[in-house]
Formats: sequence, structure tokens, C-alpha cells
Amino acid sequence: MKKQLLLNIILLVFFLFRSEPSLCQKLMLGGKVINKETGATVVGAAVLLKGKWSGTITNKEGFFELLTVMKFPFVISISSVGYESKDIKIESPGELLIELTPKTDWMDEVVIAASRVEESILKSPVSIEKMSVHDIQKTPSVNFYDGLQNLKGIELTAVGLTNKQINTRGFNSVSNSRFLQLVDGVDNQPPGLNFPVSNLFGSSELDLESVEVIPGSASALYGPVAFNGLLMMKTKNPFIYQGLSAQVKTGLNHINDTYAEAHGLSDLALRYAKVLHRKLAFKTNISYFKGLDWFATNYTDVDVLTAENLSGENNPARNALNIYGDEVVRNLEGIGRVSRTGYEEKDLLNYDTKSLKINVTINYRVNDDMELIYQVNYGKSTAAHMGSSRFSLTDFALNQHRVEWKGRQYFLRAYVVSENSHDTYNARTLGQNINLTWVRDLNGNVVTPDLATDTWFNRYTEAFKGNIQNVSGSNHSAARVFADQGRYLPGSDEFKREKKRLEKVYGNGGAGIFTKSKFYHVEGQYDFNNIIKFADVSAGGNFRRYDMFTNGTLFDDRNKNITINEGGFFVQISKKLWEDKLKLTFSDRYDKNQNFKGRMTPRASVVLTVAENHNFRMSYQTGFRNPISVDQYIKLTSGTVTVLGGVPENSHGMNVYENSFTGTSVTAFGNAVNSSIQNGQTREHAVLQNKDLLIKSKIDYVKPERDRTFEIGYKSLLSNRLMIDLNYYHSVYNDFILTTRVVRPQSEVLAENSTVNVNAASELINSQVHTFILTTNASDKVSTQGASLGLTYRLPQHYLIGGNITWASFNLKDANPNNVPAFNTPEYLGNLTFGNSEVSKQMGFNLAWHWQDAFDWYGAFNEMRPGKIKAFSTFDGQISCKLPAMKSIVKIGVNNLLNTRVYQAYGAPSIGAIYYMSLTFDELSH
Repeated sequence: MKKQLLLNIILLVFFLFRSEPSLCQKLMLGGKVINKETGATVVGAAVLLKGKWSGTITNKEGFFELLTVMKFPFVISISSVGYESKDIKIESPGELLIELTPKTDWMDEVVIAASRVEESILKSPVSIEKMSVHDIQKTPSVNFYDGLQNLKGIELTAVGLTNKQINTRGFNSVSNSRFLQLVDGVDNQPPGLNFPVSNLFGSSELDLESVEVIPGSASALYGPVAFNGLLMMKTKNPFIYQGLSAQVKTGLNHINDTYAEAHGLSDLALRYAKVLHRKLAFKTNISYFKGLDWFATNYTDVDVLTAENLSGENNPARNALNIYGDEVVRNLEGIGRVSRTGYEEKDLLNYDTKSLKINVTINYRVNDDMELIYQVNYGKSTAAHMGSSRFSLTDFALNQHRVEWKGRQYFLRAYVVSENSHDTYNARTLGQNINLTWVRDLNGNVVTPDLATDTWFNRYTEAFKGNIQNVSGSNHSAARVFADQGRYLPGSDEFKREKKRLEKVYGNGGAGIFTKSKFYHVEGQYDFNNIIKFADVSAGGNFRRYDMFTNGTLFDDRNKNITINEGGFFVQISKKLWEDKLKLTFSDRYDKNQNFKGRMTPRASVVLTVAENHNFRMSYQTGFRNPISVDQYIKLTSGTVTVLGGVPENSHGMNVYENSFTGTSVTAFGNAVNSSIQNGQTREHAVLQNKDLLIKSKIDYVKPERDRTFEIGYKSLLSNRLMIDLNYYHSVYNDFILTTRVVRPQSEVLAENSTVNVNAASELINSQVHTFILTTNASDKVSTQGASLGLTYRLPQHYLIGGNITWASFNLKDANPNNVPAFNTPEYLGNLTFGNSEVSKQMGFNLAWHWQDAFDWYGAFNEMRPGKIKAFSTFDGQISCKLPAMKSIVKIGVNNLLNTRVYQAYGAPSIGAIYYMSLTFDELSH
């Protein structure tokens, strides 16, 4: 089907190309573009027909040629980064000498994301941040994606070398499905994961023209996924950016690492674009990254039923955070709680990270007002991912096909995104299942996997009670050594064999994750400016269909199809008053998912310009998010824990919502029972005495979440030197989607008299239970508020210094703290930057310091229990040197100069320094 689609597009382009009108008289317009102040040629300047698609760029000598069928007079527009744009009226043929003035309004960027139309960043109705092509090139971070954390109000959480999650304004997650990431308008999320995996499947840095970020809800214009914000990446148009570009980047990480030697990483990229005819252009990109990922080695004992003073390596029931298999625990009669011996993550997870990205785009300009685009993207990556467990996305592949028809007032876009998990697997499940392959009975015979756990605990019991010859009794260490006889040691041939086998076994008994899910998306927009004159009016809409297929490994879809349809439409009206000093904008959007009621999400804003470059803004925004497919239908079991989606049909017959205890009450009950036993009570009496601490859960099925935000801001450019950007927001959340932990015993949780059933309570202590992480909603309203201040000052001689600070606060109001979502956001974070890209004609540098406050992290990985993230700061820097003769730039830089080991999410790896060097060749470099 994909081959046929490609063939159809090629035939269509060929037909349109062949059917070009031949009776129209063509005009060749030529000229040269120079710097007005220095007389130097301007390379890569865009020369476009005003209001049309047709155009070209200047070559290495600053010359251009433009073929058109337009009649005199007409207007051309000339623009280049760092220069003021210029319009020229053409009334007769002839050679042109065009002078561009270096730009003085150095921060007056044009943005699109805030209103879905072009506007000045100074007059944006909501907070917005932007990285231009020059910002991308000079970032001190190892790549532009890491450099996003230096923008105001942006949180970047690293869970691996190439897997980083962007978030704004709280409720952060390592699987952030509340934040929309678009590349040329295409949603960059794998359908089965339902969130973008950093830039693994995004744009090559060589092909990236700009990045825009909206902190806070953008649902009114972009739909349910943009609940927490939007990241919009725009790539380079092959008509404008032609020629060959290449980049070679190499570096080192794991320096002074306890668990690995210093290791090299490499990042190679190639881009080529060509205009084959004034109407037809194409580009192709290929990039490849390879490196050794960071190791997750947090071995904190997180067993909930062990008193804090008894936790640690000597705890017989130890459950270490990044050790898997030790979650399997039992309360042995006369001995106490004992866990199985687990395997460290570093022996289970594939840390050899790699990422391949290939892109081909064909652009055809039917006429001066219409363009057709066909694009195919292919990505294949191996990377560490984190959710309820740690996963290895091994050779995970993503395919995207996009067809777009656009004009100056409209666009119609259709795309399909499909994934193939290949050899992806769950590290926690892998460790647990390896533990089922080697256990021996008391006669020394290896038992079958279904008997392995019972047999291991029987060996432990017999050894501890002194019933095994030559094994000292009442000794936990000796009993464990005896129970572990025959255990496959990491690195052994037997361990490697079972690891390799189980990685590819899907479902029960294996660790493999299988998904070949996809989604289809169609959207369009029309601007009515040529029809409606009293105001700027635009409207648009979209439809999406998810087609999920995981063969029972993530969803319960082995014997049935899971499809989800959703869609929405919006209208936006904008009006300028008082000689364009006041701009009023109103937007409204309606969204509907097949499993939930539809919702409206209005947005209203006011922008007031009190003087030149002094702009106040105020907005009321609403957000709306349908539960994603994972929230609705996931059914993923890792040992004794099942992550369960929240639509009614997904839990039918499982008796979870009807018969379970709240996770917090189970923890309190377990601690109380253990304390009673330590004080000399029998286990039976301790259970009976403390069972009333248990609370029957009352969990609702999941439904859409909503928020309302009031925001005010001020942005100004003073004396063309100082940029000030200040904002404050207050948000109220209803029905926030979250996960909660419940524990289901085998017996009924309540007896006939509605008191806690003692049998169910006993099963908790005996570990005859199953834990569920359920998707539901916060039952109470909560609110957040925050403020950001950004200052950027232009010093003499092109030096630039900037800083920003963000404050975020979470208010529980009257809500139950056990039933609200994880805020996962530092109260304060800030950045300082200093640099100069033109210290001399060849040399430049850029420095960045990032700091954030300590906070508690809640996530499914630790069953929604808190883990402390300490305050930390990092320092990045780079120096660059232009090599004009080679049309190249050499950059030497470092991420995290002091090699501070940083945890950014509880259970994630500690991130250290990366020292790197890059060589970038560009035909347009000068």
C-alpha cells in the first residue's frame, strides 16, 4: 500500500509538471544581494514573489535567478536571517542590485504556533519560546533538543542518553502524553506509546529551521494532546535551502563512571536538497547516532512493608529500585518476609543506544499559489525507555507518510504513522522470568517455570530452619545462597542464552513487547482573510483513527481489534483596534472521542501595545484531553503488578474495581502488622488487631480531563538592547487523569457485616495478592500557579547575556493527597546564558548554566510512591571556529562540565558529562 501511495504521488507530480501552461510568456528575473553596510554578498537569501510560493535563493556569490509568468508590475520579497526583509516593486526587466540592512530589531522574531498564523513574537497572545536556525547552530548542548532546557519555563527530563521528555507548568512524566510534539505538522508519537520519544524519530539537526514552544495548554487550537503545551519543529524547505550539508559529531561519556569505562559516541548527518525545476524540488536526510547509554544503578530498598531502619542490603525482603526479580516476595511461616534474588538492570537492559533517521521530501509548486508535498520518514532506534518498568526499545521502528496540499490561505494534510516494536522488551519482566528457568528442587533437579517460585521459597525455608546438611540454620544469607544454587550468573553462557530467548517471547512467560499499531490523521485549515474583511477569521479541523495491534502484549487485543476514533474542529476570530494597538482574539474548539462525551475548549486573549515594543497580554485558556489509547486499554503485567487502562470493557471479569484495597491503606496496614510482630504478637493477632486500617477502594472509570488557565504577561524590547519577558498564570484542574495503586486479594475485601475480611487481610501479609496500577481521575479540584521572568541583554561587540527563572506551585486545596496526580516539578528552576557568535570573524562561544530545586517524584515505576530528586546544577559550553575555505564550522563543547551525576526522575539513570566535537559542512556557509 505504501509503494502504491508513493507511485500515485510521483505520477501526480509528473502529470502536473508535464501539464504546465506553455502559452504563458516566461520572465527571467536576475540580480545580486549584498550587505548594505559592508558590501559583502549575502548567501542563501530567499527571493520570493510577494504573496506567492514561487522563489529561489542566492548562490555562493550572492546571485539569483527567478523564473515567473507574472505580468508587470509585481513585488518580490527578499529576506535572510540577520537582515531586515525588503520588498521591491518590479516594473520592467533588468538586473537588480539589492541591498539588505543588518537587522536591528534583533529579538523581533516571527512565530506561528501561538495563533496558527504568522505574528511577531513580541505581540504573541500567549507565552511562547523560539529557537531560530542560528540558535540551533550555536547551542552549547550536545544537540538542539538538550538545548531546549535553557528556554524559559521548559523542563527537560532525561531517562536515557537519547530519551528526554519535555514538559511545562507541572505534572511532569517520563512518558509525557500531555505534550504535543509536531514536525512539519505531523504528530511525532509512536501510536502504541502515545507520547513522543524525545527526538528519536524527529528531524535531523541539519534540516531543522526553527523550534517553537508554547508553555501551557494549547488545546483550543491543537486539540487534546496539547494539554500541557506544544513543541513545533519546522524543517528547511528544499526550494529555499539547497545544496549539500554534512555533520560529523563525536564525543565521550561515562567518564569516571563506576560501572563503565569512558565510551565514545558518534552522530553523523547528511542533507541534500535540489531544485530540479522552478516548480519541483526535493530533499533527503539521513542521520545516525550511536553511543552507550547511562546506567540506572539506584539500589535503594523501596520495599513498602519494611521499616525504614531495617531497609537495605541486609533486608531479607529487599526490593531494590533498579534490581528486577526481587519484587517477588513471600511471608514465610516462622521466618518473615523474604524476596527472591533479583538481577541488576545493567545486566538486563540493552544500553547500546543507536538511532537511524531517513527522510525524503518532494515539493511541487502547481502554480504560484499552490504547493503539493509528499514526505516519507523512517526511523529505527534502540534506546532505554521508562514507564511502569524500564524497557529496551530495541530496533523500534517508526514510519510516517505525509501528503499535503497547501496555498497561502489554506492547507489540507493527511498522514499515517505506524510502528514496529521489533525486539523491544520489558527489563523487569525479563529478570523475573530468568528467575524461573534455573531453580532446583531439594534433589538437585531443575523444575519447570510454573513450579520455580514455590520451589525456591521451599529451599529457603528448609535451609533457614536448619533442615539442610552443611547449611547453618537461622541464617538468612546462608539460606539465600542455598536457594540460589544453580542461579544463572550475569555474563554466563546460560544467562545470555535465556536472556536472548526471553526477549523474543511475547505474553506470559516472556519479556517481549509486540506492537504494530498505527494511526491515520487528516486535518485542514482555511484563513478567510480574502473573504471576510472586518476581522481575521480562520477555521480548521481534524479526524484521527487509532488502529492498535499488540497481539496481547500491551493491550487485550489478541483476539479482538481495538480501534479508537476521535476528532475536532476550531474557529478563531481576531480583530485589531486603535490603530493596531489593541488585538482581540477569540478561539473555540470542539473535540469528541468515541468513548467519551464531546467538550468545548474556548480561548480568549487581549494584546495591548502601549508604546513601540511594549506589549501587555492577557488570556483565558481552557484545556481538554481525552484519555489516550494507553489510558483506555493498556493491560500490561510485570510479575505481580498489572497496569490497567480505565475504560469499563478493559477490566471486565477481573474484579479489580469491585474488590480491592487502596494502596496507601495496604502500606499502612503492612507497617502496623510488622511493628506488632516485632513487639511480640503473633501474626494472626497482629492481622486481626490492624485490619481496620485497610480501606476498600472506590475507583471510577477514566474520563477526559479539563483545565482553566488565566495568564497575564508583558514583553518588551528596550532601546534595542534589553528584552524583557514576564508572565504569571493560575490554573484549575478538573478530572485530571492519573494512576492509582490498588491491591486485590483472592478473598472478598469485606465480610458480610461490611467490616474488613480477615482472610483478605491475611492474604496481604502472605503476598497472595495482585497489585494494579489503575488509570482514573482525580476526584477533587487542584490548582497550580507560576511565574517566569526572562531577561536578555545585548552587550557591545555582539556579546549576549541572558537569564530566566521559573516558579511553580501546586495547591492541593481540599483534595485528598492520595488521590491527586504527581506534580513532579521543582518549585524553582533557572538558566543563565552568555555568548558571542562573532568574537572575531571566525570564532564564537556560548555558555549555559542550569539549576533546579529539589522535589519529590511520583511515578508508576515505583508504584506511585515518592522518590526524592535532589537539587542540582549543570554547566554547558561550546566554542566554535568558522573555516570559510572549507565552508565548515568546528565546534568543541561539553554537557555538564563538572560531570555531576544527576537523577532527573526516580529510578532513571544518573546523567554525567558528555564532551564532544563536531565538524559541520554547508555549501551555503560563508
